[in-house]
Amino acid sequence: MASTTPFPKTEWDTLHNNGPFPLKLLYVTELEGEANIPSKVDRYNDAAQEIQKLLQETLDNNEGFRAYGSRWSMSNIAHHAERMHYNGFMNIHLPIAEENLHENASYNSSNLFLFQCGNTIKRISEVLGAHGKSLKASGASNGQTIAGCVSTGVHGSALDVGAVQDYVVGINLITGPEINDIVYLERHTKPALSNTFIAQINARVIRNDKLFNAALVSLGSFGFVHGVVIEAEDRFLLKRYVRKIKKELALELAQTMDFKNSSFKIDEEFDENGKPKRPYHYKVFMNPYNNENQYVVELMYKHPYAVPYPDPFPIINKSVYRDLIHLFIKISEKFPDSIPWFIKRLKKVILPEVNEQTTGTLAEIFWDAPYQGPAFACSVGVDYKDSPKALDLLAKLAENEGPIPGIFAMRFVKKSEAILAFSKFPITCMIEIDGVLWKKSKKLMSLKQFTRRMIEVLKQNDVPFTIHWGKNSDWGFSGLVEHMYGENAQTWKNIRSAFLTEKMAKLFSNDFLDATGLSQLQQNVDEDLIASLT
Repeated sequence: MASTTPFPKTEWDTLHNNGPFPLKLLYVTELEGEANIPSKVDRYNDAAQEIQKLLQETLDNNEGFRAYGSRWSMSNIAHHAERMHYNGFMNIHLPIAEENLHENASYNSSNLFLFQCGNTIKRISEVLGAHGKSLKASGASNGQTIAGCVSTGVHGSALDVGAVQDYVVGINLITGPEINDIVYLERHTKPALSNTFIAQINARVIRNDKLFNAALVSLGSFGFVHGVVIEAEDRFLLKRYVRKIKKELALELAQTMDFKNSSFKIDEEFDENGKPKRPYHYKVFMNPYNNENQYVVELMYKHPYAVPYPDPFPIINKSVYRDLIHLFIKISEKFPDSIPWFIKRLKKVILPEVNEQTTGTLAEIFWDAPYQGPAFACSVGVDYKDSPKALDLLAKLAENEGPIPGIFAMRFVKKSEAILAFSKFPITCMIEIDGVLWKKSKKLMSLKQFTRRMIEVLKQNDVPFTIHWGKNSDWGFSGLVEHMYGENAQTWKNIRSAFLTEKMAKLFSNDFLDATGLSQLQQNVDEDLIASLT
């Protein structure tokens, strides 16, 4: 049997020290060994029973429950003051056999895998690689667990792929301690698994597009995400280039996404007509305190997998442009350990010259995070056509009302079908500000004040926006979620209220859900919202 150790605690913190937050009890569940339960399906089901036992304990004590993985989120989205559960040891993975496909499935069974909630992106990439497969996209690094990635909408900068949740085809939720509280969700318009296989994991199936799209980016509040079925693809290579180009050109590409007709080109990346190819990935780095006339851009182009290729790690490991916080930390190493002094020096900092080129798989390019210390990260999503305007507004805010100890980047993500995905625009530009944590002083506004001003400035200038659920923000800003998502916010709350019982909805809520208003139970909702449509 799976076993859980309860640890009395007083506090809990995120990986990047955005707390600490109060905590009474931490659960850590370990799976039964393969020698005792050889079948992966049986071990998976055994773990589900253990989670249901913990949910019953939590109900009996009239307390709340929150699951977490790698503590990667910088908001308090993963926190609960009463009971929390560490998922990291729940790492079963299972390829989906042809006979386990739904009769109307349009998927290739060799691309489908069931991953338990605690599998990290790194581990998933290793498993897929052994099958000659790859994730379609990932975040900037690989330490997050799959359940956390999906629930908060973790993204990269893949222009035509989307965020992590966008290649999930099935979700296994545990919504309570009762026998019918193990549920498997998938789209009714695109079924994946057979009823026979779903019965093997002791779940009842609901095929319903709207319910599925609500539960995709669930913010941890639709139940315990026990596992997800993802669609992978054949392993591929990414050719990564990092260049410094004129600021105007970098912003023109951000605003138009028209690489084919741009004056910017990479000599090796042309189509059959001699036109520049559209990259798989496009990212822009900039220092808001220096009016440099060049920005650094990172582009990646997708190529068929073929060996041999040069070892990517000598370049990847040394690159200061691996991710935004790593770049900031490398710059800060040159200056004294004083944030006001450092910010003053940022006005004279020119981003390092670069002319990098390397080739690797998705898992190799987006490798281990080089920095895991105290940090903040703010990230707003805007329509790519609004990206130069929004960037200018936020950069001026940082310079004129700050300063703050951070620098900027832009990444770009294809629209998601998830109801509360922050990647809601046709192509969403995620404008990111990352840096080191600081304390409010006479010369420095607080992080919460800065994030509040970000919201106010975008609203005042009529720039539609979203905010990354796992990043720092003033999440209690009045009417924020309704402003960002309109009717979709109400739709999401209606579906959640229909899907969970009142007591379980309360159990799976937390301070983050309360602050955003998303924990509010809706009365007399239509039960057809959660009906299976096949």
